[in-house]
Parts: sequence; C-alpha cells; structure tokens
Amino acid sequence: MKFDVLTLFPETFELVMKESIIGRAQEKGLVEVNAIDIRDYTKDKHRKVDDYPFGGGNGMVMMCQPVFDAFRAVTQGLYAKPRVIFMSPQGRVLTQKMAVELSKEEHLILLCGHYEGIDERIIEELVDEEISIGDYVLTGGELPAMVLIDCVSRLIPGVLSSEGSFSDESHFNGLLEYPQYTRPAEYEGRPVPEILLSGHHANIQKWRAEQSLERTRKKRPDLYEEYLKGK
Repeated sequence: MKFDVLTLFPETFELVMKESIIGRAQEKGLVEVNAIDIRDYTKDKHRKVDDYPFGGGNGMVMMCQPVFDAFRAVTQGLYAKPRVIFMSPQGRVLTQKMAVELSKEEHLILLCGHYEGIDERIIEELVDEEISIGDYVLTGGELPAMVLIDCVSRLIPGVLSSEGSFSDESHFNGLLEYPQYTRPAEYEGRPVPEILLSGHHANIQKWRAEQSLERTRKKRPDLYEEYLKGK
C-alpha cells in the first residue's frame, strides 16, 4: 500500500516511519510512505506557503497554489485519482472500522494542514474525506497522519505476524481486549488467573470473551451499549 503525505515537515516522517513494524513493512515492500514537501512547489522565493485570511482573523492560512501543484506532481500519470484524506479536527473520528476500510485501498494521499487552516478551495477540489484522530486540536496534521498510517498499515496482510495479532485487539470487534499476562506466574503476591495456566483452550477462550465484555462494560459503557445493540 502506498501513502503519499503532503506536508510542510517531511523530516518528521523520516524519523518515525522507518522504525519498528512500519519500518520493517517498508523494507518488505508491503508499505510505501512518501513525505512530499509542499514548500518545494511554492513559486515564492522565500518558500512561503501561507497568507493572511480574507475577512481578517487570527493566524495564517495555507495557500492553494503550492498544495495544488504538489498534488498534481504526485498524481501525474496516474489512471485514477487516489483517495485524498485531509487530517482535520473537523473530520470523522478515526475508528478501527474506518481503518479496516482504508486498508483495502492501494494508494492514499494524506494532506497535513498547518497554521490556522487551509484554503477551503483545496478541500472542495481535492479532498475526498476529512479524518480526525480525536475531538481536540493539534498544531498540524503530521501526528494524525502518522497515527492513521500506523493504524491502517498493521491491517495489511503480511505486516503483522498473523491476523490474530490484530483481530483479538481492542475495538476490532467492537469490544476492548481481554487482560494479558506473561512470566512469572506470580509477581509480588499477584498470581496470573489460574484458567490461563490450565492449558484448556476452550475454557481460556470463554474466559477471555467474558473478560472482554466485562472490561468494555466498565471502561467504555458507550461501546458496550453499541455492542449490545448490534447483537
């Protein structure tokens, strides 16, 4: 899967996206992450990409020309327009269900805003969808873009060691994940639940399902209610 990220800070992706699981996925050719510097496409000798908003107001607004030209350079020669996502606090909040949907795409273009925002004409002409990672505001779209890339990439076949690595996790089936334990079997007087040491696979699976349901009820009653509605 290919991610092209239009950003003012491409170096941040160089540092983060080459590490751990996503880094190995790129080495295997399963994922490709390209950070495109929007400033490379400005016609201003000072590499200026923003200007004051019409009508007044606080902050600066990213201009159309550099973003449009960066987009055209990335999509030049393609037979079809890739899905373009603007990382924005005004968008739908990213969920596991959305990540599964996005993981089926072959090519995504992620646009990272900065300053007070971007010219609305960019959204109207280029963007297919706005996505947020939460109901709060960050200084730019780079961190949300990295979150989306990580979240989506791990669902691509071959990135993780097995499908079970993500299908048992929180949110995949609408519930939170069951508790996990490792060695030693007892630590400072706190033992691992005996059922997990029994070797009885069916009973362990039943216990984990019960724990997942109860954990969701306690920690995320909103998810619990939605889960019950779907049953």
